[in-house]
Amino acid sequence: MTGRRRLTLFGVCLVVLLGVAWYAGSRPVSTGPPPSVTGSVRLGPDPGAAVADYLASLPATLPAPGVVVPALVQLDAAVTGDRAVAIAGDAAILQVVWRVPVPRVQTALRFETLDAGVPVAAAVDVARQRAQLAAQADAARRTGRPGAVAAAEQAALGATDCACVVAVVVRADRAGLAAVAARGGVRAVQAAPAGALLTDLAVAPLLPEQTDRVDPLPDDGPVPPAPTG
Repeated sequence: MTGRRRLTLFGVCLVVLLGVAWYAGSRPVSTGPPPSVTGSVRLGPDPGAAVADYLASLPATLPAPGVVVPALVQLDAAVTGDRAVAIAGDAAILQVVWRVPVPRVQTALRFETLDAGVPVAAAVDVARQRAQLAAQADAARRTGRPGAVAAAEQAALGATDCACVVAVVVRADRAGLAAVAARGGVRAVQAAPAGALLTDLAVAPLLPEQTDRVDPLPDDGPVPPAPTG
């Protein structure tokens, strides 16, 4: 390469670098929060945590008055979809967590986001049907005990009155969340930080059977047989 060609190439690179620097300096500076990462906000206790310590920490998560945030409402027993709607009251339900309760059998947590623009009771029932379809798919591809558990879940979720809701994610302000927390059947309400979206949340609810520590539940009980015919 001749000296003239090297100088020409150097000049072109310099122009490009100056252009990039000018563009970066001329862009408006954002004063908002940094973009959120999906699943970056955990709602629910950490594995192995003491339940009493987790419950004691929740009042500090409530937002300032008038600030609307998503929050995880955890129940002391599994309830029907209709009961979950009643517990939420005026708080908007964003997501329902389904889990079929079977003594000493580990069943799946199924997270179903509600369809927008649909009456809440109907949207919750559609979410139940989606959870049933997910259990059906698991039953079809699994064998042995896991397949039998999924088949039992599918059968239970097929009933409109299945008491299979263990938690809901709602959106409300401080007063609305306090009203939800005061309702019968509510064990705990944990609010997300202001500005959090549903897509930011990593939800892991405290289960009704977890009373001392957040440890895995036993999985040594008999699996109910799936109905035939």
